[in-house]
Amino acid sequence: MDTALDLHGPLTEDELRRLDAYWRAANYLTVGQIYLLDNPLLREPLTPEHVKPRLLGHWGTSPGLNLLYAHLNRVIVNRDLSAMFITGPGHGGPAIVANTWLEGTWSEKYHGTGRDEAGMARLFRQFSFPGGIPSHVAAEVPGSIHEGGELGYALSHAYGAAFDHPDLLVACVIGDGEAETGPLAGSWLSNVFLNPARDGAVLPILHLNGYKIANPTVLDRIPADDLLEMMRGFGYQPYVVAGDEPARVHQALAATLDRALDEIAAIQRAARTGGAVERPRWPMIILRTPKGWTGPRDVDGKQVEGTYRSHQVPLSEVRKNPDHLAGLERWLRSYRPEELFDATGAPVAELVDLPPKGDRRMSANPVTNGGVVLRELNLPDFRDYAVDVPRPGATVAGAAGALGPWIRDVIAANPETFRLFGPDEVASNRLGAAFEVTDRAWVAGTVPGDDHLSPDGRVMEVLSEHLCQGWLEGYLLTGRHGIFTSYEAFIHIVDSMVNQHAKWLKVTRGIPWRQPVASLNYLLSSHVWRQDHNGFSHQDPGFIDHVMNKKAEVVRVYLPPDGNTLLSTMDHCLRSRHYINVVVAGKQPAPNWLSMDEAIQHARRGIGIWDWASTDQGSEPDVVLACAGDVPTLETLAAADLLHRHLPELKVRVVNVVDLMRLQPPSEHPHGLSDKEFDTIFTQSRPVIFAYHGYPWLIHRLTYRRTNHDNLHVRGYKEEGTTTTPFDMVMLNDLDRFHLVIDVIDRVPGLAARAAHLRQEMVDARQSCRDYTRRYGEDDPRVAEWRWIRETEPGLRGEQ
Repeated sequence: MDTALDLHGPLTEDELRRLDAYWRAANYLTVGQIYLLDNPLLREPLTPEHVKPRLLGHWGTSPGLNLLYAHLNRVIVNRDLSAMFITGPGHGGPAIVANTWLEGTWSEKYHGTGRDEAGMARLFRQFSFPGGIPSHVAAEVPGSIHEGGELGYALSHAYGAAFDHPDLLVACVIGDGEAETGPLAGSWLSNVFLNPARDGAVLPILHLNGYKIANPTVLDRIPADDLLEMMRGFGYQPYVVAGDEPARVHQALAATLDRALDEIAAIQRAARTGGAVERPRWPMIILRTPKGWTGPRDVDGKQVEGTYRSHQVPLSEVRKNPDHLAGLERWLRSYRPEELFDATGAPVAELVDLPPKGDRRMSANPVTNGGVVLRELNLPDFRDYAVDVPRPGATVAGAAGALGPWIRDVIAANPETFRLFGPDEVASNRLGAAFEVTDRAWVAGTVPGDDHLSPDGRVMEVLSEHLCQGWLEGYLLTGRHGIFTSYEAFIHIVDSMVNQHAKWLKVTRGIPWRQPVASLNYLLSSHVWRQDHNGFSHQDPGFIDHVMNKKAEVVRVYLPPDGNTLLSTMDHCLRSRHYINVVVAGKQPAPNWLSMDEAIQHARRGIGIWDWASTDQGSEPDVVLACAGDVPTLETLAAADLLHRHLPELKVRVVNVVDLMRLQPPSEHPHGLSDKEFDTIFTQSRPVIFAYHGYPWLIHRLTYRRTNHDNLHVRGYKEEGTTTTPFDMVMLNDLDRFHLVIDVIDRVPGLAARAAHLRQEMVDARQSCRDYTRRYGEDDPRVAEWRWIRETEPGLRGEQ
């Protein structure tokens, strides 16, 4: 077994004493945050009134976090490192807050919590207290980019932070409970994508304290050799530090950190001095210490230290039970606070001198406040990539394919600050032009015939949406830019990660010292309406609904109808800050509707009446045909064409929606239309037939307060799908052109009787198209080859 247990380690007696004192101070401050409302330095005997009425927080993981933080500070000072600390154990908040206060960063950010007795009292009171801070290492904590409220993402965030930060060391502590999650298990292989020549380093530290909230942890109970072999299989060189005697563990951890950092330096030096860039065996540390170390050994006759009982609050009845109160006071005094804090309550001089200074403090490293180091992207003029559209519908192109050359040149123009992320689908989503200037990042083995793999690749492809999301979040939160492209149905895999990122963005908007970061941009292609070849399992547009549940100030959803509008939209998204932008656009060939100038104007408006497709000029329409999404737009225009030809006297208004938030009132979203604007577009009393990309009830939810909501009828995806043709897919969900015409006939007052023959013709057309697919296996050419034709006279029509 690889180990580093040597009582005669690298620390001198004085260094050992000071390091242990720092650890004790952090532990004391951690316990104080969980328990104390007053009397922070125990100037008087502890009474129930000094204790919080609600005891919240997690002690079990905290002493290990404090130990690691103190030792990392030692090597940062000795080696002048730029380092950051990612806390995987979800509820280790009080430990990291304690260290930021000891370093002085907390007091710099929050002036009411100075490093004195009064400041300590405020520090204790605010933790998990109404109006205070959360129990996690949340956005309020300086130096944090990782909330930890949901487990599984620490290591992917760490690697995302290390990409393109060659001088950065990311120390990532992984709790052994977190290590049981699928996302974390996949994250170990991130080292396949880390280039030691141009990226920073990640030092994973697996903290095995043996227990979760109520059960033992898997990795602690499997044979030690199995765990070591597992880590070696993932490409790491594991080093074990284990024990429960502080002096021995201090020496062992100090020696192991020195060895690990020497190896990291050697790996980087070899890669940066002309050597071949190959996948090295990076060091990692397995730290085995007792859960709840230095806390109460026994409570009420049951062992606590080293068991799951120390996970949260070991002494839970302090206000009611005199034995618990006495036990808490013994516990706090065991750290000898009189040696650690002076008469004013400030840390004694030798503690103040131990951590790094200025930006070298892990809680003050500028990359952990990514907006501080964020640089604008050098974006090529998207107008130069315009699709030629001499008239609406005259040309055909895949929107994502039209975007590809622009993305290619964004990558080329920003070789250190932009990456494209995707789960093995960049080429499939028609962004393959990127490979004209870069490769897929890859530091593992290659064989002849491999396609575009290199250590310097800017395209991050791995078949794990969790990993792509975590990498991108870490990349953005440390001051860079990126796009995540994915199949629409499977972006749901990261739903809960999006939750956490949205919450982070929402909270940091209210923290003055947090600077805005680049937006998290999704490009969802291979969408629900063109998954006819993959079938029902690939048909789900519900990610939009999920995102729409987040706070309005941090989410945006765009449904560009064609290539030029997509180019304009993506340029806007990459320039934006502090949002989650969801862009849904097709990759299959489809008509182009707008010239570049028209697309820019339309994207800026977010919603617009398409005069060239409407016949209501100068008067109120009889019906409004609205659409959002590329396929719904196609079907809406085809329906408008049928109405123009068969009911030329009917006044039809065609409205296209790019920015879904425009449908809400401004009280609900900053992009929302006023009621007056909404009524001007959709009328106050006319039927509105809305063809929508996703689940139809979202449109009702967004518009339920509008004057004309009772006349709004929405067609969209209603969970009907299979492996079939594109047009059969829209027919399955009643989104097709023929059904939209039927909806118009059924809902325009007085139209049903005089258009009965047309209605029957539409029913027959649907059946005819279905029969054609069942016989020939493809769509009827009259549908598949339909094009919009613009006439010179008013009243536009198409032809079949």
